[in-house]
Amino acid sequence: MPPTLTARGAPALSGVVRAPGDKSISHRALILGAMATGVTEIDGLLEGDDILATARAAGAFGADVERLGEGRWRVTGHGGFRRPDGVIDCGNAGTGVRLLMGAAAGYPISVTFDGDASLRKRPMKRVTGPLADMGARFEWPGEEDRLPLALSGGALKAIDYVQTIASAQIKSAVLLAGLNADGVTTVTEPEPSRDHTERMLRAFGAEVGVLPAGRGWRVSLKGGQALVGTAVSVPGDPSSAAFPLAAALIVPGAAVTVENVMLNPLRTGLFETWREMGADLTVSNRRMAGGEEVGDVTARHSRLKGVVVPPDRAASMIDEYPILAATAAFASGATVMRGIGEMRVKESDRIALMAAGLQACGVAVEEEPEGFTVTGGAVRGGATVTTHGDHRIAMSHLVLGLAADQAVTVDEPGMIATSFPGFVELMRGLGADIASG
Repeated sequence: MPPTLTARGAPALSGVVRAPGDKSISHRALILGAMATGVTEIDGLLEGDDILATARAAGAFGADVERLGEGRWRVTGHGGFRRPDGVIDCGNAGTGVRLLMGAAAGYPISVTFDGDASLRKRPMKRVTGPLADMGARFEWPGEEDRLPLALSGGALKAIDYVQTIASAQIKSAVLLAGLNADGVTTVTEPEPSRDHTERMLRAFGAEVGVLPAGRGWRVSLKGGQALVGTAVSVPGDPSSAAFPLAAALIVPGAAVTVENVMLNPLRTGLFETWREMGADLTVSNRRMAGGEEVGDVTARHSRLKGVVVPPDRAASMIDEYPILAATAAFASGATVMRGIGEMRVKESDRIALMAAGLQACGVAVEEEPEGFTVTGGAVRGGATVTTHGDHRIAMSHLVLGLAADQAVTVDEPGMIATSFPGFVELMRGLGADIASG
């Protein structure tokens, strides 16, 4: 990937493309396959840097991991994790490291987890706290609450964990540890977060209970259950599909279809918000794949209007606020996004970076501690945007540049490969003008 990428206004975008495999499901398929006994055949695996780091970790923990072809992988598990020979380097993968910590905590092994400079800045006590309550032990060679950390697992006791903020990563880590804990582990969340772990645990043979609890769920899992290898078909990632669809909404005359997009209702908050903004967004060919509903999503250029996004929708679209903010820049009126403080502890402070990037492009933005407001209109562009190596900040501003009056450049675009390898080529195939320098 070149040191910078620049997007310029282009003729109407058009075409049909396929979404890359869902990142969340790809992580889980590799981890559960490594914990299971027997063969797990995975089709459609996302081959981004984050997922490849998880694949290497699965092998280091004792599974046999083979790449059979593009998106086709085989994981042969041996009924649990063994102690790895070296440090587990998760690169930039926040989901990967937190889920792997939960899984590893259930086995009598010691392991050190680390990551790249970006991952080392992200908080870990939100996961290590409940795992420590279950009996796992942690040591921090450097700064507490940050990688690297050393984990010693085994002899866990089940807990009843109540989340204050809905987080699929924390829920999943606790449930994976609960598989090898004594008793019934429960996680109660204030509102539903993505439920891929619960769905996939069932596919691997585990019994998982889910009951309503206020506006959220109470998820329970009995310890001592063995997982059995299975076949996993990974649907397309709605978070990645959002970028070509967003480009179609804001580039005059555009019409783009993204095939095989996962339509799990806990992942489609962005689509719901866009429709409220007046987006011409349609879904066809609905079907089931890998236990998830998928479909082909078509977006056409639309006159968008600003909306107030309900804060309780955040869990279903937390990764999509950057691209929502980019599309909101072209809407009439203000788009208000609140209750999204979690964005400040992602790969970067995404609220601050999106606000700064949009303002540099001439967009009116009002930043708040737990959110921001974007007031749309003519987008000047003509800026070089600082991304701090955050893939979603980079892709969101490149999409913005396709409809801005002047070109938009992003620095450090290399991290796009963590979630969307082939992004630039896919967008160029639709007619986008995205070039190095």
